[in-house]
Amino acid sequence: MASGDLTLSILGLLGEGPMHGYELKARIHRLSGHLRPVSDGALYPAITRLEKSGLVERHEEEGAGAARRQVLTLTDAGRAELLRRLREPADLDISDQTRFFGLLTFLSQLPRRADRAEVLRRRLAFLETPASFFYEEDRPLRAEEVPDPFHRGMLLIARATGDAEKRWLRETLAELES
Repeated sequence: MASGDLTLSILGLLGEGPMHGYELKARIHRLSGHLRPVSDGALYPAITRLEKSGLVERHEEEGAGAARRQVLTLTDAGRAELLRRLREPADLDISDQTRFFGLLTFLSQLPRRADRAEVLRRRLAFLETPASFFYEEDRPLRAEEVPDPFHRGMLLIARATGDAEKRWLRETLAELES
């Protein structure tokens, strides 16, 4: 998982409420699954960086057994940073499907419907820009023009997925803007 993805995941999950590191790691794993696993070697240094930046606080609480556990909480500055990242996502967060899904996971934490709608409009604009995995000179090729069955499959799957996502984006934008 890229550090930007990991930071957004940590801030977004803590934006839902305090949790201890093990619970945070389990929730991140459920979000990213086997595609982008998060190791302790990435998670705990990221938490420490966010703590040093004043975005996350750590305090001890009684654990289920005798051991005390470290609980992480989002600070006011951390909430402001989360909202900024959600309101002003980087272009890669809009264009990369996995990163966009990470953004969608926490988008409901933005209090203003207009801000949520603007993020969705950016994604829709990206999806409506003609593109292909394969080109002839500078022209994107359509699935019907590609002889290789595997390349054609990539284009057909991407088209079906894109069409479904564009439908959802338009419907959701209509709801947000009503």
